[in-house]
This record gives sequence, structure tokens and C-alpha cells, in this order.
Amino acid sequence: MEQLDMSRIPQHIAIIMDGNGRWAAERGKPRSFGHQAGVDAVRRITSECTRLGVKYLTLYTFSTENWNRPADEISALMGLVLTSLEDEIFMKNNVRFRVIGDMSRLPKDVYKKLMETEEHTAQNDTMTMVVALSYSSRWEIVKAMQDILQKHDEGVEGFKDVKMIDEEMISQHLTTNFMPDPDLLIRTGGELRISNYLLWQIAYSELYFCDTYWPDFMEEDLHKAIASFQNRQRRYGKTEAQVEQGE
Repeated sequence: MEQLDMSRIPQHIAIIMDGNGRWAAERGKPRSFGHQAGVDAVRRITSECTRLGVKYLTLYTFSTENWNRPADEISALMGLVLTSLEDEIFMKNNVRFRVIGDMSRLPKDVYKKLMETEEHTAQNDTMTMVVALSYSSRWEIVKAMQDILQKHDEGVEGFKDVKMIDEEMISQHLTTNFMPDPDLLIRTGGELRISNYLLWQIAYSELYFCDTYWPDFMEEDLHKAIASFQNRQRRYGKTEAQVEQGE
């Protein structure tokens, strides 16, 4: 097990949970079997993140592009959302639940369950687990710009001059405006791409890719990712010397 510096635990970890389908295929099982195993991984990684002191955990669960998958797989995934949002994982770990994404495309029963879970866990404050569902970063950025320009057209104070549009304004109109940008982005499953996930927010995030399929991602794998993060110097455009001198 990796030895971690507990004073340098990332406050926000975002994860692309990839490999469920391939994990199931290698076992001669349907893709839905892999997604169910992926839920078990969510439970253990959520618990470990709370133990380590992570404040935000954002999980890429279902992208807007995933609506193009076979209908039976989408149905199985939506069913998993309903059955996996039990109180135990949140109440036992004092975890608040939030969801981001295009909620208009979700089945009514799934949307209702999501909102109920958000409300029921609103007072929990050890960690916030954010599920990106029916989400894509390009959709989010387009929506943010539409919202800003609508306020401009309506003459809302502070939005009359388009020159006032800056990074802070855009960030405040993203669905993630309630939390800091990720410190660490993890992608499992061996693919080396971002897949339209938090493109604005990960401008200065540290990226970590591993071959492990998400259902096999264990606490020790999380520790390896965090250890890699802790061994890096975050410079934000500055030189190494500037960072070391605290400039």
C-alpha cells in the first residue's frame, strides 16, 4: 500500500469510470453485469475517499453521447441508477449527493429519485459525491453561454456589456459552480482521452491514467493515483524556481 502524505490529499477527485463493458465481456457476461460490478466499485471508492479526507468526488456515470448506445443497455443503466441510490452509501459516510447534467433527457422516475436523494442528503458534510449523468462538457459550456447571453438580452444588471464576460462569470454559470475545480482526474480502463468530461474545469488538474478496469479498481489503486499526484509539482504556468520560492 502506498504511503500517502495526509496533508496533501486532493480536495477534489474526478473519475472517468471506464472498462465496465470490457470487464464483463472478458467474463462472458452481458455489459449490464459489468455496470453492476461498477456500482460496487463506487461504494468502496466513495468510502475510501471519505476516510482519506477528500471533499469532492465527481464520477462520470453517463455521457450525452451514451444515449446512442443500445436501448437495452441504457435501460439497464437507468435501472442501476434507481437501485444504487440507497441511503446507506451516503448516510453511513455522511456524504452529500449532487447530480450534474442534462436532466431533461432522463426518465421521470430516475429524475425523481435523483432529486429525492439530493434533498435527503443535503445536510451531510463530510464529502460531496457528484454524479455526472447525461452530461457532456461541450453541452455544459454551450448552456452556460446561452444563459449569460439571455441575461444580456434581458438587460440584467452586470450582463449588459459583453466585455464583462470573463472566466469567473463563465465558471459561475457552469453546472459545477458549487465546487472547486478537480485537483486530480483519474481515468480507468486503459484509454488515454478525456471524452468530453469537465473540459473547462480540468485546465490545471493533474491527470492519471491506469489500465485497471473500473470494477477492479480498489483502494490501493486509488492510493497509487493519489501518490502520483503528490509526487508532482503544480506550477500553474510558473517556473519550478518560482513555485519553490513561493512566488
